[in-house]
Amino acid sequence: QVQLVESGGGLVQAGGSLRLSCAASGRTFNIHAMGWFRQAPGKEREFVTAISWSGGHTFYADSVKGRFTISRDNAKNTVYLQMNSLKPEDTAVYYCAADQRQFNNNWYRGYGLEYWGKGTLVTVSS
Repeated sequence: QVQLVESGGGLVQAGGSLRLSCAASGRTFNIHAMGWFRQAPGKEREFVTAISWSGGHTFYADSVKGRFTISRDNAKNTVYLQMNSLKPEDTAVYYCAADQRQFNNNWYRGYGLEYWGKGTLVTVSS
């Protein structure tokens, strides 16, 4: 099993920045991809970004390209989400996810991913 714990959420003004962290523990040697999803009030959960654990290849939703950056620290088993130029529509609970399989198209739908964190709330005020 793998446990994921997110941190770094909070309240920020539009145009500001936040950095989220997701620390993985347990059988982390099985992880091949990690990423972030978000769910805004009254909306479905959506893919934000993901990173392959070995090659560091990154994948982004169009809505965050150029503003958000995902990175990883393999030694710390931690993935980060740097969020810049935040907008009120970025307000959501952000969830970390991990999977033993290589990144695939299922990530875009959040389908079948094995491990999830409990989420951290990001609120962007206008």
